[in-house]
Amino acid sequence: MENSKYPKFTFTWFGGVVLLGGLFAGTMLISFFNVFWMFTFKENLQYKDWFFMASNAIGFLTAIAFFDFFIVKPTTKKKLNFNFSPTNFYTYLLIFPLMIGMMFIAEFIAAQIPTTGPFFGKYYEFFSDLMNQLTDDPVVMIITAVIMAPIFEEIIFRGIIQKGLMNKGVEPWKAILFSSIIFGIVHANPWQFVGAVLLGCVLGLVYYKTKSLLLPMLLHGFNNLCSSLLITYTKNESFAEAFKVSEWIILVIGIVLFSLFYYLFMKKYKVHYSEI
Repeated sequence: MENSKYPKFTFTWFGGVVLLGGLFAGTMLISFFNVFWMFTFKENLQYKDWFFMASNAIGFLTAIAFFDFFIVKPTTKKKLNFNFSPTNFYTYLLIFPLMIGMMFIAEFIAAQIPTTGPFFGKYYEFFSDLMNQLTDDPVVMIITAVIMAPIFEEIIFRGIIQKGLMNKGVEPWKAILFSSIIFGIVHANPWQFVGAVLLGCVLGLVYYKTKSLLLPMLLHGFNNLCSSLLITYTKNESFAEAFKVSEWIILVIGIVLFSLFYYLFMKKYKVHYSEI
């Protein structure tokens, strides 16, 4: 819409380069700060929890700022802006069970990927060690995974990439799938890739239908909260292990939940509304 307060930017390969450039600039900025701190105060901040959170935030913020400055403003003459409006209570009753169903299905699929063997075994061990080194503080993990990651990642993957592709004329399902695959790839391991792609598809669908980034942010935070709790209380980040049931039962429950609430959600949002 021409008079919309939300800029109708598009996303192309150049936009991807700009996002990566912003992420790189933010990473270099925080790295230079750490080097300066080491030379001045003889202390390495790399493993400080606050520095870990700051590094994540600055990387995302510079990526978003670069896209706004180099893409959005020159092409639309507007600032990057998103719809964060809440929705009716009934919609929340639909999307959270839908998300739980997706999480159960994703767990079953991810569990089929080997964690042993000459390739997967070493990769899984490396990935597990890397995750264990990030932080031992559950509060920091919650802040980073449940609050920061959903906000920044939804702005980039749904608010910028998916929306920009649809503004360009890409069919919604293709835009949702493409942004979800990129979302999965950046997780950099096959076990999280599956869940991230499925998560991205649900989040993308909810964003496309409701036009509000608040809902995918809340769902993303809910997903990460469940993962954080499972990491804390189970060895394998597994609902099946937490509930002491077969992974097949988790799969069946997931399919039932997802199918039912997908139908109800799509029925409610059968009509496509434009963003105001």
